[in-house]
Amino acid sequence: MVSIDLNYGNESIKIEFKASLFDVLAAPPGRRTLTDVEIGSKLDDPIGSGALEDLVTAGDSVLIVVPDATRAAAAGQIVNLVVRRLIANGTAPGEISIIFATGIHRLVTEAEKASILTPFIAQRINLLDHNARNLAQLVRVGETSGGIPVEINRAAVEADHVVLVGGVSFHYFAGFTGGRKLICPGLASTRTVSQTHQLAFDCSTLSRRTGVDTGLLAGNAVHEAFMEAVSFISPAFSINSIVNDPGEPVDVICGDWREAHTAACKVYAGEHTVEITEKREFVVVCCGGTPHDINMVQAHKAIDAASRACVEGGIILLFAECRDGLGRDDFLNWFQASNSRELAGSLCEKYQVNGQTAWNLFRLAETFDIRIVTDLSADDVTKMRLKQVSAGDAVEMIKAAQTSGFILPEGAKLKVKVTV
Repeated sequence: MVSIDLNYGNESIKIEFKASLFDVLAAPPGRRTLTDVEIGSKLDDPIGSGALEDLVTAGDSVLIVVPDATRAAAAGQIVNLVVRRLIANGTAPGEISIIFATGIHRLVTEAEKASILTPFIAQRINLLDHNARNLAQLVRVGETSGGIPVEINRAAVEADHVVLVGGVSFHYFAGFTGGRKLICPGLASTRTVSQTHQLAFDCSTLSRRTGVDTGLLAGNAVHEAFMEAVSFISPAFSINSIVNDPGEPVDVICGDWREAHTAACKVYAGEHTVEITEKREFVVVCCGGTPHDINMVQAHKAIDAASRACVEGGIILLFAECRDGLGRDDFLNWFQASNSRELAGSLCEKYQVNGQTAWNLFRLAETFDIRIVTDLSADDVTKMRLKQVSAGDAVEMIKAAQTSGFILPEGAKLKVKVTV
């Protein structure tokens, strides 16, 4: 028997397994964490852009956009360096604001703000919240070629310069997180968020649209709509981080908001795509702990990754704390449908962003035997067509396994690719 620790919220659960039966699917051993000096060197050598100090002059207003508590980006360390550089370059602290790209997520708590940015920055720089439903905060800046209205937070429209600071990882239908997603959906209205996300779903087939998938940008209708929407803002500078398990930066790629993000996605995919030659009957998957298992909407991404390594009808065993619950109060309403196809029909009649997440989870629950170790209530788990198991029972189940399988200790960060 060999053992491995699976992150669960801010804690961990040790599991033991037979090395002869299970292969661990994970990115290569983590690179060394970057120091402040090394991040500074990255900022001095941007891709397709001048340095930030060359773009911003004294008296200009700067809006820094950072992720909310559902994303790990090492924003605290990076923003601290950026703010110090701006001030040293002549920008007054009062001319700098930071906004949290919550999209349609809940607002960031005061404790989370300090955690994301460090107390030093949180106490000294003006912090802004985004509310996708507050019309007073939103400005219509145009529409996409597909006719989607683009409504963005007024702060991003009125700032002289917008700086994006976000982490890059896989996203199950936008291709990748980070970059343009900090503006759309991060600072967009509910209408803009809904209509851009709706492009991921094909109502003629009641399924995912062709070209929309994990790790895909070219030909991805959702990504292309995001890019069009953000072009109305045209951020001055983009800082894209790749972080390790504790959320520390191992790479920072910055510069032009298009080029730097594309380059970061290429680096991330190269390090986090794992290839297998066969699917197996038992897949153990962990989201990777906080923030990846903060709620079910986020945790479901790990199930999506695991499904690519599991045979139909096989067991997927998920470890996901979900301390924030489901992620949306109305999430369970979608599971009143009798099956995923009925849900898809309801989604096409009245589209909602989280309905698509519910459809994907429902579809996976119909295809696989999904069991979950979680803090969610047993009733909620059952309504989602999942099976709740205790941590102890899960540990014993893995130890006693007789069939071959895979273990994904950071499922939310991986793309599994089957090669022949």
